[in-house]
Amino acid sequence: MLGRPERDARTGRRADHEVFDAPRPARVRRPAVTAVPRLSLRRRVALALGAGSLLITSALSFATWTLATDYLLRQREQAGARQAEVNARLVDQSLRQGAQGLEELLTGLTTGPDSTVLLFRPGGVLTSGRQVDPGVLPRSLVALGREGTAAKQRLRVEGVPVLAVTLPITAAEGAYVELVPLVQLDRTFRFLSAVMVLGVLVSGLLGVGLGVWTGRRALRPLTEFTRAASRVAGGDLSARLPPQTDPDLTHLATTFNATAEALERRVLRDARFAGDVSHELRSPLTTMVNAVQVLRRRRADLPGAAGKALDLLTGEVDRFARMVVDLLEISRADQRADGSEAEPIDLAELVRNVLAARPGSTTPLEAEPAWVLGDRRRLDRVVSNLLDNADRHAGGAIRVGVLRRDGRVRLEVDDAGPGVPPELRERVFQRFDRGARAGSRGADTGSGLGLALVAQHVQRHGGTTGVEPRPGGGARFFVELPETPR
Repeated sequence: MLGRPERDARTGRRADHEVFDAPRPARVRRPAVTAVPRLSLRRRVALALGAGSLLITSALSFATWTLATDYLLRQREQAGARQAEVNARLVDQSLRQGAQGLEELLTGLTTGPDSTVLLFRPGGVLTSGRQVDPGVLPRSLVALGREGTAAKQRLRVEGVPVLAVTLPITAAEGAYVELVPLVQLDRTFRFLSAVMVLGVLVSGLLGVGLGVWTGRRALRPLTEFTRAASRVAGGDLSARLPPQTDPDLTHLATTFNATAEALERRVLRDARFAGDVSHELRSPLTTMVNAVQVLRRRRADLPGAAGKALDLLTGEVDRFARMVVDLLEISRADQRADGSEAEPIDLAELVRNVLAARPGSTTPLEAEPAWVLGDRRRLDRVVSNLLDNADRHAGGAIRVGVLRRDGRVRLEVDDAGPGVPPELRERVFQRFDRGARAGSRGADTGSGLGLALVAQHVQRHGGTTGVEPRPGGGARFFVELPETPR
């Protein structure tokens, strides 16, 4: 009788078959791929020309080296072999005549201090010239001469490169071996190789230099285009590309100049429109401000809802008046028609005068004499707007500083407010952007144009603006301007 399937004591399930948990594959951590910085186009052109020049000169040098050394070596071997044949016949003739004066003959056959003559005979070996051990010569080479076969081989004997020529001596059943020195040829090869290696290196450097010059020449229009585009992006709408003589660049320059001109016309048209509207609003706005002042003096006679409505009206009229003034200032700056001229200004003294003119101002000033070249009215407006911004949004400035740093003059306005979040530190200098108070209304919210005017005026002076956290809490608005000699 078949038994029932057993149940697992832990899970209560039938154990009809065993179940094995397959091991999970281990996660393989892939190494982080770091981005390799890409070389600039100018450097790539220079390296390409340098590598091409190096490759071509290397191939030509190798071919020249191979042909020259092969030709010189072959000529030297042929000359040495012919001379050895003549010498071997003289030795063979001397042996046939009784070997009288053989040693003197061998001595006369040596052509220099590095040459060696060896005569292998059944009775021994005669040596003349530079003395070498006959045992250093290859036995097979000597054996070929004894067997009546002429042979030659290049080898190095006691550190000297030589050409060993073996010829048979029939009169004595021996072998004549002459070691022709190749020292001068070896020095010639070394000098030739050094000259060629140096030439290859110089050619590579010249190729790189030619690549740098070519890249600079070829990319000059692109550099001019980048410079002009940067000027347009920085607010100089009068930037244009010079006329191009290259047919491939004429269309680019014409298109860019037409685009920049159209952009300049549009910006000036918008600025003129804003200025005209703001100017037209001044007359009715003046009437509204005067009427509001009359109503404000009779505020006590308007209790309840009428008084609250009057308060709202006066706040909105004051905000409207500030907005119109700021719009006029921005439109005048955009049109660049105010005819202001730059002059050397002590920024510390200017800030001190602005603080003194503000009623009830007790803001401490940390300043040193710092001269900048600029428009006094615009810089006065920059300082006033920064202080107004601190009054409206952070309870007032707690410190104003004028510092000199690396040829720059830095104006700092510190407050103890909530600070500016990182994502809003660039937006606050844009027009009609009021940061965290965007969309709210009230007399203390501002028009969203004060910091935009600061950025615009500072940009016209070649400076930069920004905001950063203040040590101890709050925000620090700063302006940096180029320093000028007094």
